[in-house]
Amino acid sequence: MSINQLILRNLKKNLKNYYLYVFALIFSVALYFAFVTLQYDPAMDEAEGSIKGAAAIRAGSVLLIAIVTVFLVYANNLFIKRRSKEIGLFQLVGMTKHKIFGILSIENIILYFSSMLVGIFLGFASSKLIMMILIKIIGIEEVAELRFSNEAFVQTIVVFAVIYIIIMIMNGLFIRRQRILSLFQVSSTTEEKQIRVTKWQIVVGIFGLGLIAFGYYLSTELFSGNIVTMGALFLTMITILASVIIGTYLFYKGSISFLFNLIRNRNNGYLSINNVLSLSSIMFRMKSNALLLTVITVLSALAIGLLSLTYISYFSAEKTAEENIVYDYSIPNLNNAALFTEALEVADIDYTETTLDIVNVSANLSNIIQEMEGVELEFDVSMTNMVIASDGWVENLDLAESDTVFVNTNEAMMQFIRLKESGEILLSGETTSFELNYLGHEDVRVLPFRFANGGFPVAVVDETVYQQLKANLDPESQGEFRQHVGIDIENLDDLQEAEAIFQASGIGSWTAHESQLQVINNQKQSMGMMMFIAGFLGLTFLITSGCILYFKQMDEGEEEKASYTILRKLGFTREDLLNGIKVKQVFNFGIPLIVGISHGYFAVKSGWFFFGTELVYPMMIVIVLYALLYSIFGILSVLYYKKIIKEAL
Repeated sequence: MSINQLILRNLKKNLKNYYLYVFALIFSVALYFAFVTLQYDPAMDEAEGSIKGAAAIRAGSVLLIAIVTVFLVYANNLFIKRRSKEIGLFQLVGMTKHKIFGILSIENIILYFSSMLVGIFLGFASSKLIMMILIKIIGIEEVAELRFSNEAFVQTIVVFAVIYIIIMIMNGLFIRRQRILSLFQVSSTTEEKQIRVTKWQIVVGIFGLGLIAFGYYLSTELFSGNIVTMGALFLTMITILASVIIGTYLFYKGSISFLFNLIRNRNNGYLSINNVLSLSSIMFRMKSNALLLTVITVLSALAIGLLSLTYISYFSAEKTAEENIVYDYSIPNLNNAALFTEALEVADIDYTETTLDIVNVSANLSNIIQEMEGVELEFDVSMTNMVIASDGWVENLDLAESDTVFVNTNEAMMQFIRLKESGEILLSGETTSFELNYLGHEDVRVLPFRFANGGFPVAVVDETVYQQLKANLDPESQGEFRQHVGIDIENLDDLQEAEAIFQASGIGSWTAHESQLQVINNQKQSMGMMMFIAGFLGLTFLITSGCILYFKQMDEGEEEKASYTILRKLGFTREDLLNGIKVKQVFNFGIPLIVGISHGYFAVKSGWFFFGTELVYPMMIVIVLYALLYSIFGILSVLYYKKIIKEAL
């Protein structure tokens, strides 16, 4: 057999055995090429909300390279070990290591670069669809076109050529370091097995579970008010991160074996065929895969967390704008408001207009604010400026002259300013002061975020008190804006036309002149871009990590093939074995997924309110989609084992 025939035969064999690796390689190239194509698309020049579109894509492409590189190097490492006996046979028949490396390099060049070309073609074919999805998410008025980017093509070739060189270097070092005898033992020593569960492993397992539980507990206390210094806050965050990561590693190192051993002991050692093929197999393999599973779990939690937070912000854009601006249009100038309303009347657009005076008074809040040690507030709690409002501005609120409640409270700011449930405050004008009983705060908005001292609470007082303080203002305490005009469009069908008038008049470009619709679009554009990039990277990681777990199952299946032969000879049917394998795959893929989802949930829950107003719905959407896509690899593993079982006899 000639060298060329040997190469072609190996290619055919490898393609048959490692089709999912080829698919993952094609998918990685297609994803990267399509992603980079967006970077050079002229439509990205329009995506300039809070971030520039092309710059965001460029940053995401760097992370994408890192994910793909780690995956391809790891996958190649698994495959070169599986071919160790083949490499050993080549040496036995007289081939030099240099010659063997040359054969493997030629095989990889053909397989790798042919897959890369297919991936580039698929990436080009799908780039228009991806651009349409991005345009839909961020809401820019652009038409997606199918463009072949020469810059993206060259960049993709260079990046994956560098990855190929790294892979070849790894292969060369592997072949050079191995002796003939060790090559025949590599595949049989890649997995660490144990005969029994030791007492030390039980201790490690319990400690791992305890660390995870401790990290979860700290995450719930992070912004609960019990941690009152910035130093303690930072230390708590570091502790949570370390506790959860170390706990996850120990969980895979010992907790799995410990928990499964409890199940086995409860059955007095009598296990069904399902338990033999699932519990017993997993409990003695998890330890050797602890580091890999920890990395996959932590990155899964990171992907779920980032996707959830960006989607929370995107999903909450409308409600956040409504809370921050209150009215459809917020104009702090009577003359400018008159110009806008005249234009609305000319266009025959019905509206309602609300004019409010912005009254700043001096406030002593020392009796109701509990300062956080180590947090330097930008104001003195005993003498700060505070906006006041009349109880007539709030529906169903009628206060006594001696009482006050706070509105316009901002959730994020309230994490650093602790308001007591009751107490006394002092509101002062130039010569008049009122000592009022604080009755708590209500989730009501009466003024836009900008005019309420950047999210600081607004004090609602009785109309009589409001008028007296308004008539006795201290000029030095007044802010830049003295009046606010809020305009609401009565018919929502007229909102787009009103927005066009607002922008065309130039009013929207003036300081503090805000449109609720414009703020919504800006937030959806910026957070939509972030969500798109996070989703792209999350999908790439999901595919690569799923493939890695699948490859590990391929190795285990080949190693356990002899056991299936024995079980078949003992009378167990294919269905018996397959049912046990299904349970095994539920654990193999389900445990990292469930732990990753759990980590992501507690991470998001601890500070989601900084990003939006809704937690459950956005996060459930992300978790369900992630779990469904992840389960595909579990199904593929069952199908592969089905083939192994079929070949067992």
